[in-house]
Amino acid sequence: MDYNIIEGYISQYFTIKGFQPAGDGSYFITSDYSQDRFSQLIQDLDEIGYIPFINRYDEYYYIKIAKKPEEGKPRVIINVLLLVATIASTIFAGYLFGGKILDGLAFSAAIMGIIGTHELAHFFAARKHGIKATLPYFVPAPTIIGTFGAVINVKSPIPNKKALFDLGVSGPLAGIVVTIIVLIIGISISTVAPFQGESIIFVPPLLMTIISYFVAPTVPPGYLLMIHPVAFAGWVGVIITMLNLMPVAFLDGGHISRSLFGVKIHQILSILGIIVTLILGWIPMAILMIFILFMSKKHPGALDNVSKLSRGRKIIAVLALAVLILCLSPIPNYLV
Repeated sequence: MDYNIIEGYISQYFTIKGFQPAGDGSYFITSDYSQDRFSQLIQDLDEIGYIPFINRYDEYYYIKIAKKPEEGKPRVIINVLLLVATIASTIFAGYLFGGKILDGLAFSAAIMGIIGTHELAHFFAARKHGIKATLPYFVPAPTIIGTFGAVINVKSPIPNKKALFDLGVSGPLAGIVVTIIVLIIGISISTVAPFQGESIIFVPPLLMTIISYFVAPTVPPGYLLMIHPVAFAGWVGVIITMLNLMPVAFLDGGHISRSLFGVKIHQILSILGIIVTLILGWIPMAILMIFILFMSKKHPGALDNVSKLSRGRKIIAVLALAVLILCLSPIPNYLV
């Protein structure tokens, strides 16, 4: 890095008090801060291939510099092919669950609506803040639900805490709205039948229990509610929301907690999220969380880790926590 050139850019916006050389961890020390001026610095350094990060230490601010990674070209054809494959795999999963092609189509429409809304909310939140992101990549899978979900690839740094928060919270909140609609429809068209042989028994999350109280058919003693494939898709949506809202590492909940707190508290919340996931019995996901937390780099936060969140976003954070509590659900068990 040419730190002389970089220093020239920084000095246009901040008063430089010193420079600490430390290999890749070198940083400039400044005595003042402005969110608007730092935003402009991000744009200026982006043009010459660098990315600045700012953090506060005592009464000073430290600006570290990283090289801008190369961006790959978007390949929309892959998004389309994966979308088609996932529609096919979820139709098949729904057919196996319900026994009819219409069941498969209904399940696929419901689950793809939930997952698609979740990921598109991330995509539009990224675009809102000028963050480059790909369209969703849906992942087909030979599982009981026919998919491993979907992801978007964020291809540029997250500028500030506001953007980090919006990126994290947008998917779960948009997804849970569609999930609630799917649950209302699915539970209302579910049927009751006498208990016979082996069944999948699960403790419904509080959200599903509340909805069932208002729309589910009456279940006499000795009978079970045979949930419709659409209701099953709604339950999957609840689980997706729950796992994504766990405040762990780079999950959606991890983005939210990192925008609210520093590195140490984020690390503690990540461990607590993994413990809750283990207690609920979602072992494979908990193992993945452990791998992400301890085998990858720490969450860097936003480029601007000094900026503050608005009161409105803090209220939305409380709402996200309430949604997480409503969605908590142990893994299902088989009962003969």
